[in-house]
Amino acid sequence: MTTSEFLQIIVLALIQGITEFLPISSSGHLILVPAITGWPDQGVLTDMVTNVGSLLAVIIYFWRDVVGMMRGALDLVQRRTTANSRLVFHVVIGTIPIVLVGLVMKVTHLDDHIRSPLLVAANAIVFGILLYAADAFGLMTRMIKDMNWVSAIIIGVAQAFALSPGTSRSGITMTAARALGFNRVEAARYSFLLSIPANGAASALVIGDALKNGEPISGPVIMTGVLTFFVALLAIAFLMRILRTVSFLPFVIYRVVLGGALLGLIAAGVQLGTVN
Repeated sequence: MTTSEFLQIIVLALIQGITEFLPISSSGHLILVPAITGWPDQGVLTDMVTNVGSLLAVIIYFWRDVVGMMRGALDLVQRRTTANSRLVFHVVIGTIPIVLVGLVMKVTHLDDHIRSPLLVAANAIVFGILLYAADAFGLMTRMIKDMNWVSAIIIGVAQAFALSPGTSRSGITMTAARALGFNRVEAARYSFLLSIPANGAASALVIGDALKNGEPISGPVIMTGVLTFFVALLAIAFLMRILRTVSFLPFVIYRVVLGGALLGLIAAGVQLGTVN
């Protein structure tokens, strides 16, 4: 492994681990890495392996909720209505929109044509402003136990927009939850739990296709995923802690500044590199 490859592993893991759960878009930042540095595009496979690292971090951090959801799944099978079964139901129906949109994008190959710095910049600004509005004017009265199927579907539809790079899956789901009146901590908690089936399915699909096509999952790729796990675990703990006392404004400012800077570079004719 060369020094450049090792540095790329560190950078990708830090970016994925930090940005997956902060509302600033991990996919957008991963696209920008090769565009800005000139490194070869790490590709969707590497992105999905780092997603696995992030997914494991969520499962570990929210292990009590995950165990509760496992019990809730059993309750659903046995047709018992409990707090856990309701949570599972709401996570499942909240996942349906992104699965449907994701399948359409895969069949039409649209996902191969949206890894664009310009799209990342526009989405960073637009969805950052929406996050500010939802957080500034949304009520703080609801908790996950107050979730109903309508709210779950609305947040699920919002999550589907995250398939467009720069949107931020955590950001858009927290935006929808805050607009519906969920407090910041509960909005983040539901967003993370909702990420489990979405990230799990997406990662399994891409990694499965890679293995089927004989594409190797190399040591550096695996190392990137492992390092992402530890970084993501710290990022989740950080976000859940600060949301008890701080609004989403710092993340909104970051998104707008990032998007504005990228648009400025693009307008000035700066070549950000090629993203496959």
